[in-house]
Amino acid sequence: MSEKFQIPGVAAIVQRQSERGIELLVQSRDKADADADTGLLEIPAGKIRQFENLFSTLRREVFEETGLRVTEITGEAEAHKVSLNNYQVLSCEPFCVSQNISGHYPIMTLTFLCWGEGELLRYSSESSNIHWMPIAELAILVKKHPDKLYPMHIYALTKYLNLHKNASSKQ
Repeated sequence: MSEKFQIPGVAAIVQRQSERGIELLVQSRDKADADADTGLLEIPAGKIRQFENLFSTLRREVFEETGLRVTEITGEAEAHKVSLNNYQVLSCEPFCVSQNISGHYPIMTLTFLCWGEGELLRYSSESSNIHWMPIAELAILVKKHPDKLYPMHIYALTKYLNLHKNASSKQ
């Protein structure tokens, strides 16, 4: 039997400020090869192509799945690039790293915080119900109904919500 490897990917916590406060972009999973996950709420995510820059992947995946253009990625400006001995290396600090250690899909995602703009798609080939959700509403969902969320993204969303809650309480 041949050795199998984890699939690397990126995920995006896309945020915006609106008259309702801070909102995050969410969507319902609709993957043909993962019927059990269909309908679960998730954030945009996808696989990294061979030698594709992480930030380019994030922009591509968010656009393909939602129609939004990523305008800013936290940490991108501080990313370190090295070109040496026929290698180009990108080093950065994602917001969160998550890995499926069991289940049907062996993926590991690097999650980044970002901002986006544009018109949302109604659906894409991999998602539907693409919409902005107020963080207060998302916090209730994460706490009371985590079974309605794609497990890969629960910790990243919880971490984001806790950071926002702590920042709000200090003001």
